[in-house]
Amino acid sequence: MKMTVHEVSELSGVSIRTLQYYDSIGLLSPAEYTEAGYRLYDAEGLRLLQQILLFRELEFPLKDIKRMMESPGYDREKALAQQIEMLKLKKEHLEELITYARGIQTLGGNFMDFQAFDKKKLKEYAAQAKASWGETDAYKEYEAKSAGRTENEQNSLNVRMMEIFCEFGRIKEEDPASAQAQGLVKKLQGFITENYYRCTDEILAGLGKAYGCGGEFTANINEAAGDGAAEFAAKAIEVYCR
Repeated sequence: MKMTVHEVSELSGVSIRTLQYYDSIGLLSPAEYTEAGYRLYDAEGLRLLQQILLFRELEFPLKDIKRMMESPGYDREKALAQQIEMLKLKKEHLEELITYARGIQTLGGNFMDFQAFDKKKLKEYAAQAKASWGETDAYKEYEAKSAGRTENEQNSLNVRMMEIFCEFGRIKEEDPASAQAQGLVKKLQGFITENYYRCTDEILAGLGKAYGCGGEFTANINEAAGDGAAEFAAKAIEVYCR
């Protein structure tokens, strides 16, 4: 079941304007658009929104959230464990502030202990969390290979990669385990390794799930390669990575 942007706003407390902004910067795109242009979100979109809101509650900038969630090695469970740890640190900090405020209430201007305002532990852990998604070998390799490219060169690579998905689209009625489909998966893996980062089977499996989950990747692939192309590619990748 898909939800409208108004329903998601009512459910989450996030304004419609904010959801529209998340879509515009590529942070959280709807699963699809109606013919009238209305956004529709699925369960995967709501799960992504949960992660975003937890990061926002921890005061992570949107650009950092987007970078982390797009990192080749991003792991949802690991991120949640980090969020829980940071929320615990934030809770400790708030309890210290409450104790501090009560001290002022009791002693007035004579209470001069400012240690409660120190967020050092929370900031250090947040920095480690951010770095953990940018310090993977895959991300470093991606950064190195992308560093010298012009915008036109990057766009050309994107087009070439989408052409591979168009090949998936042309055979989407076939068995994803067929030799042709599996050959395309190998071709895709090789293209990513050559131009972005070493695409191990583990990373490829994660990418396959992203391609077929119904989010922004799915929408972009299907727009270029035809409805069902992304889902077919995801199934072929799943077979390949077994």
